[in-house]
Amino acid sequence: MTHTAPGDPTAPVRFDTKVVVVLNQDLAAWQELNVTAFLMSGIAVSAPGTTGSPYIDADGTTYLPMLRQPVLVMTTDVASLRSARAKAAARDDIALAIYTRELFATGHDEANRAAVAAVGADHLDLAGVALRGPRNAVDRIVKGARMHD
Repeated sequence: MTHTAPGDPTAPVRFDTKVVVVLNQDLAAWQELNVTAFLMSGIAVSAPGTTGSPYIDADGTTYLPMLRQPVLVMTTDVASLRSARAKAAARDDIALAIYTRELFATGHDEANRAAVAAVGADHLDLAGVALRGPRNAVDRIVKGARMHD
């Protein structure tokens, strides 16, 4: 659900939900991009209406739809990342995607799932998490993380 100023299509939109990617602060640049891309693919399918309509340019070429709302990318240390994962997993109103370091060495989706399944939740070697949920709840879960620079 979003809120806009009545009759003003240029007015800023305030979303009831927030989307945040939180990365382990010690990743290499290529890893940050890889983790963010994979995590956002999970968020994109987390609920109906998460993505908008396809884009169409003036020549009639159609492009894929994208997320309807902004995404914040943040970084934090491994302890805070694990804490954010645990808090998000404990809530029914938070969509949660994870990416573990083991996934850098796998080559396909089935191997990715097997790598995650081999480790208990409290021992996952997290490279990053993505969250989508009520604004205030997400803010509390990622408190202490800083905006990616």
